Amino acid sequence: MNQLLRIEHIEKYYGNKGNLTKALDDISFEVQNGEFIAIMGASGSGKTTLLNCISTIDTVSAGHILLSGTDITEIKEKELARFRRENLGFIFQDFNLLDTLTISENIAMALTINKVPAGEIDTRVKQMAEKLDIVPILDKFPYQVSGGQKQRCACARAMINNPKLILADEPTGALDSRSAQMLLTTIQTMNQELGATILMVTHDAFTASYAKRILFLKDGQIFTEILRGEQSRKQLFGKILDVMTLLGGDLSDVR
Repeated sequence: MNQLLRIEHIEKYYGNKGNLTKALDDISFEVQNGEFIAIMGASGSGKTTLLNCISTIDTVSAGHILLSGTDITEIKEKELARFRRENLGFIFQDFNLLDTLTISENIAMALTINKVPAGEIDTRVKQMAEKLDIVPILDKFPYQVSGGQKQRCACARAMINNPKLILADEPTGALDSRSAQMLLTTIQTMNQELGATILMVTHDAFTASYAKRILFLKDGQIFTEILRGEQSRKQLFGKILDVMTLLGGDLSDVR
């Protein structure tokens, strides 16, 4: 595995001199190609800010973020949208699907924007839908399918451009436990069979137990990390709960 993402001493401040909040405090870590990493921490620990900085939605106050050797902290504003489109895939908690488009059209949107020929778009959408088991719903609209199916559509849309990195922000947050489990199996398939590199923010121990490595944030710093290694998901789940107890995290919604 080769290195895909390098985070170097990043810091993020909000506010002004009189009232300065340090959301990220000297964070450094690396992500190898093909990794599936969960980022955990209590509310306010900096995990969403970290994801937003990596996704170029927010900017760092100090430090560098390198994706495949490109320093994304130095990309000019007008080039950011194209950089995101070509390199990153996103899975959001609330799906972010367009209700006026079919599932197929929602998945195809990134390809359409990138001016991929229509025939090729159809082929690629069908291939991705087969891999994620959503072929029967391609011609339906988002309001006609279940939450779990919408989220699988969102996964297909995130993957369709073959992005270097998939960023998932609380992807199971709006789902019931059965749909969440199905989605996590889908994300695992994306990682193991389709080779996607995934960085997932979650506050849920069950969700994090599907990852291969878990980074825990506390007060804007990396508190500790757990590697799955040869452990079963159940063993990993137990270790995550132990760390969350140490962190004083909210365990009320652990499934």
